[in-house]
Amino acid sequence: MKNLLPFILVCLFLSCENEKIIQLPEITHSDITEIHDVSPAYLFYDKTQIDSIELNRKNLIVTTHWLVNVDKRLTLKQAIPHIKFLQDKKANSSHKNESAKNYFTCNDLSRKNLGFIEFTNVIYETEGREIEAENNYNVVVINLNDIKISTLNSSYYKTDITNFANSLRKTISKNEENGRISLSFNNKLSFQNYITFKSILLQLDLENNTISNNEFIFN
Repeated sequence: MKNLLPFILVCLFLSCENEKIIQLPEITHSDITEIHDVSPAYLFYDKTQIDSIELNRKNLIVTTHWLVNVDKRLTLKQAIPHIKFLQDKKANSSHKNESAKNYFTCNDLSRKNLGFIEFTNVIYETEGREIEAENNYNVVVINLNDIKISTLNSSYYKTDITNFANSLRKTISKNEENGRISLSFNNKLSFQNYITFKSILLQLDLENNTISNNEFIFN
């Protein structure tokens, strides 16, 4: 599977052969629309399985870019352990390709085609942590109607996904120093809502601020 077309065909074949359907998360914009030299993994929503999730990774080739197809109905609590497993599998392989990246596959509604969100360098943390000193802004996503933005000077804002972009921009504009934005997500958040948030965040002009690679998944 060295390009996107064979990948699409494999998706269709697997769905028909095993009678499994994966509902990809939907986005309205994607900067990454084409990837070559790929192999897929699938995280199916399956009520007959333990925790209602099934991982199919038999088509993965460690030297390629990995397209991880996660059913949008899964929660982060269900999906993240398997995503971390895949990340560790590639990182610890003796045959890994340092230039090979990892992407989530999405349904780009604006193009009526596939779009992709890279997560190669994302580190998912599920244990307790301390706030990193470099993080000037902390964003906590309970759900898409309950998003909290806080700063190191104790300023605190509550917003929702519709107003999130403007709220974050206003928060950044009030601070003179550039810094990093840390992200925390409730583990009950659906994968669809996680991708919706990440897609919006990645489109923002952060005025020389950066997003931390560490993402905290909390109960």
